[in-house]
Amino acid sequence: MDTASATPAHGSARDREIVAARVIVSSPGRNFVTLKIETRSGVSGLGDATLNGRELAVASYLQDHVVPNLIGRDAGRIEDLWQFLYRGAYWRRGPVTMTAIAAVDVALWDILGKLAGLPLYQLLGGRSRGGALVYAHANGRDIEEASDEVGKFVEQGFLAVRAQCGVPGVKKAYGISVKGKPYEPAESELPLETTWSTPRYLEIVPKLFERLRADHGDGVELLHDAHHRLTPIEAARLARSLEPYRLFWLEDATPAENQASFELIRRHSLTPLAVGEVFNSIWDCKQLIEQQLIDYIRTTLVHGGGITAMRRLADFAALYQVRTGFHGATDLSPVTMGAALHFDTWVPNFGIQEYMFHSDEANAVFPHDYAFRDGRLHVGDTPGHGVTIDEKLAAKYPYAPKQLPVARLEDGAMWNW
Repeated sequence: MDTASATPAHGSARDREIVAARVIVSSPGRNFVTLKIETRSGVSGLGDATLNGRELAVASYLQDHVVPNLIGRDAGRIEDLWQFLYRGAYWRRGPVTMTAIAAVDVALWDILGKLAGLPLYQLLGGRSRGGALVYAHANGRDIEEASDEVGKFVEQGFLAVRAQCGVPGVKKAYGISVKGKPYEPAESELPLETTWSTPRYLEIVPKLFERLRADHGDGVELLHDAHHRLTPIEAARLARSLEPYRLFWLEDATPAENQASFELIRRHSLTPLAVGEVFNSIWDCKQLIEQQLIDYIRTTLVHGGGITAMRRLADFAALYQVRTGFHGATDLSPVTMGAALHFDTWVPNFGIQEYMFHSDEANAVFPHDYAFRDGRLHVGDTPGHGVTIDEKLAAKYPYAPKQLPVARLEDGAMWNW
């Protein structure tokens, strides 16, 4: 961490004046886009701008359209800058726009924390909890291998584990890693085409969780991700069949473009529902929350407009007893994880935080002060969000074009990946 960024620099609006902002694209294990904003006082802040498989779209949006509008502005006017970038663009919302806004917003909160000499969670209102409950990803080619992986995470101290297993007859099932490596779906320059079978999937998943409860008991929280692949009635069938195994949640049971589709699932099952990692606005989940059709909202800081927007969303969700469950896969950099953990530490209606392990290369490029112990991630008290970037090291990892896979049904028709 550079000394100038860590030293409190209380002062005038001139001290807070933005004098430079640049976009850093690097691929330490996978592609990340980072925005660094610098002030006249020498204090800088970082924001993540990564949109998996569409990284350069956000990089261009920032570099060509946003950065010129930042120079000369007061970094302390966070709300005003958020409104400027949202309302002023005319073309509101969408993942590219909101990811760019989030990068600016998180970087400004990082600067504010450094200026104040306070960790981000203190700026938000202080701690609501000591640490953020997190869940790991366990997967296997079959049920036995998946159960073994769950056991390994339990031995490491995890209190919650998401479990996925291979589907017989489906060559590349979602969430299954290759040769023991961490799961990373974006593996080729052009999208890998996979084949999907919902009937085979619906047959295997209840058997997986029956085995997991038999092997690991009721002491561990279990989660599962359907990854938007089911119709509402199929999702209702799966949710009901999983009730005996007391899932913490069933994630992304069906696409939520039609928010009312979750009414059908709710009508037929008591399994808790989580959705929202692809959302980028409060409007994407207004009906889901108001009608209590979900239990956890998964919108992430980096795709949902940053801390400023997510505060509003979390407060809205709290009115309806919906809790947060932020997306936190390795398609987001440690900058997002650090900021999210400060948010998790503060937000009253916290539920759980997704946690996948970044590569050693990514951790070296993005030094951070959060740490895992006793099933939870704990933030440090470094001013700001506690994550920095080694720009010289980042430059050694050039951008590597990668896209997410696509899925087709067995008859060749396109389906939801």
